[in-house]
Amino acid sequence: MVKLIVIDASGAEHILDAEAGRSVMKAATDALIPGIMGECGGCLSCATCHGYVDEAWAPRLAPPSEEEQDMLSCAVDVLPCSRLTCQIEMTAEVDGLVIRLPEAQF
Repeated sequence: MVKLIVIDASGAEHILDAEAGRSVMKAATDALIPGIMGECGGCLSCATCHGYVDEAWAPRLAPPSEEEQDMLSCAVDVLPCSRLTCQIEMTAEVDGLVIRLPEAQF
């Protein structure tokens, strides 16, 4: 299991034990974290799993693909640290990853 910390829009911190190989989006939706929907199920065809990667973690992740960047252009309140959480895989290398959720997904 890999530790994942999701901070929802209200500031509540949710500490999850995520299964390696699952996406951040899937781990968060399985745990019913408020504010993350993942309507497309991780197919990179919506932006309802938009989240902000904590500054300390951003350099440790592979940069977003061109497709992810295009889809992020549809998200609300995009920041330089914005990512689609369906595109971040839980691995031992991201144990302890911190993701903050925006106030709105669309």
